[in-house]
Order: sequence, then C-alpha cells, then structure tokens
Amino acid sequence: MRPSREGPRPVPAPGLAAHLAERLTPPPWATDIVVYVHGWQTSQTSALGALRTLLALVERRRSERPELYPRLTARPAPGAGVPGTGMRGRGVRDGGVRDASAAGGGPGFAPWPVLVRWPSRSLPSLGGYRRIRDRAHAMGTDDHAARVIGQLLGYLDEQRGDPHAAPVLANRRGQYLHLVGHSFGCRFLCEAVQWAAAPPGGSPGGTLGWSTPVPPGRPFTVDSMLLLQMAAPRDAFAATFTALAGAPLRGPVVATYSQHDRANGFWHLRAERRAGIGYAGIGTAPAPVSGIRMRGTGEAYPHDALDHRFVSVDAGGVFVRGRGPAGAHSDHLRPETAHLLLSLADHSR
Repeated sequence: MRPSREGPRPVPAPGLAAHLAERLTPPPWATDIVVYVHGWQTSQTSALGALRTLLALVERRRSERPELYPRLTARPAPGAGVPGTGMRGRGVRDGGVRDASAAGGGPGFAPWPVLVRWPSRSLPSLGGYRRIRDRAHAMGTDDHAARVIGQLLGYLDEQRGDPHAAPVLANRRGQYLHLVGHSFGCRFLCEAVQWAAAPPGGSPGGTLGWSTPVPPGRPFTVDSMLLLQMAAPRDAFAATFTALAGAPLRGPVVATYSQHDRANGFWHLRAERRAGIGYAGIGTAPAPVSGIRMRGTGEAYPHDALDHRFVSVDAGGVFVRGRGPAGAHSDHLRPETAHLLLSLADHSR
C-alpha cells in the first residue's frame, strides 16, 4: 500500500519493484532475512508484536545455548555492541537481532525481519472463519498476494549477497532467506513460492547445508520455510500447492501441528469437512513426509531429522495454551519454536 491524501492505495503492479526498493533494503550487517506472514485474527499491532516476540525468543535461545547452533556462533569483534532489537520506521525497517558479526567479527547470526500484514480480522465464528478462508483463497488464486509476496522475495533475493558463493557463512556478502508463516499466512507463503516456480530467472549457485539441489532458473531461493499451525487441508501440498516440488526451495518445508489447535480442528473441520494441517499434520504430498516431534530447547535437531522436502512436526506437547474458539492455535510463540527456527538456520549453512 502507498499513502495518499485519500488514504492508503494499492501500489500498481508496474511500480511494485520501485516501491519495494524505496522501503526495503537489507542492511549489510544482516546474515539472515526472516519474512513473517501472520494469520487469522491478527491486528497490525499484534502482528508486529508477534514478530518482535519471536525474534526476542530466538536471541535468548541462541545466547543461552550457543553450542546447539555451532554454525551461528561468532567471535566477538573488538568494540562490538550489546545485542538488541530495534524495529522501527516504515514496516519493519532496520529491525532485528544484531550480534558481533554485524560489526565485522566473522560469521554469526544477525536476522533482519520483514513483516507482511494483511486484513485478517473477522468474528470468532464459523462464518468469520469462512470469510477469512475465502479472502485468503481469493487473494492467492487471483495471483495478487502471490505476485506481491513473490516479487518481495525476488527483490530481497536480488538485494542480498549470494550465501552459496563460498562454503562459509556469509555476512556482508551473503544473506540467507527464511520464510515463517502462521495460520492463513502459511497459505500466502506457499502461493508466493509456487508462483515463483513459473517465472524465469537467474541461475543460483550450488547447495551448502541441505541435500536438495537449488532449482535452476528460479528468481530466488528459499533456505527454509517454517509453517506454524497452517490453516489448510492436510492434502494441500498434493492438491493445491502442487508446484512446490519445482519451486525455489533449497531447504525443507516444515509444518507444525497440535491437537490442541481448535481453529484447525473444530473450525476447519466444520468449514472444510476435514481437519487442517495445523491440527493433524501434513497428509499426502508430492514427496515423502518425515514425521518428527517438536524437541525441547535443550535437545538438538539432527541434520537428518530436518533434511527432507516435507517435515511434519508434532507440537502437541508444546502448543497447548489457549482458551476460546481457537484453542492453542496462536500458542506458537514459544522457546521451542525459536529453537526449531534456529536449527533450520544452522543447518542451512
């Protein structure tokens, strides 16, 4: 959206690239770009708060147990400042968790967040759920959301350095791209990545951490995709997001689920006549699905536990809090989630 005298107005498609260039420039200190798309019943303020909370949890986990993420550890540079967060400006600009590597102390982990917001509010009822479901579907199937987010990812990929240029974690010369979605936000991310499977693009380099080769001729590559309590049918990857097998994904598609999630259980079951991924996990998919449990914050994720095209993570023992119609649908801002995200970033190297 672009501000005008009459209020915010959509940016015309031909001007989207220039609009993104005006508002989003990955800073040279960032090692990783984290794109977050919120879900159902999330206000603009709550969306920003959720991203801030997630990044704070990430920094806390990494500082408390750095040995679990050896590829994200940096040696402090002389005179390096104290890590902190600073999200401000237009959107989430110059925001993230800085560490010693940002000051030139070598490889590390300094994420720069990009928050994607969309109108997701409705009544907490079956009708309200269907309204947002239909809105998310319409925004995806008419290519609007997919095109906007897809071009955003392509722009970020163009602006970042190539992290695959050398077998070391890049800082100023390379940045990794991670996608994180919650609820219906997961649909938007899948649509965007699937949309990007069609347009031609440059040829990325080889792989590092993951075994999946970089798809040639794609406009960008994604190093990991974390889908938290995805609001979509269990067969969505086989029936709807069928192009993901050839999409620009270098890392795994990781989806959490919990049977305490009433939005994906009770509401999704009544609206779709079947439970959602966020309640029962990934069902059928174009590639084998690996099923694992969500690990505690002190237990490492082995590389081979996550190195699959699709990973279904049972978070039923973690995502348990929440009252009312949605249950534990929004109980994803947990230390265990930060641990999973950090593990994905670590294994991407």
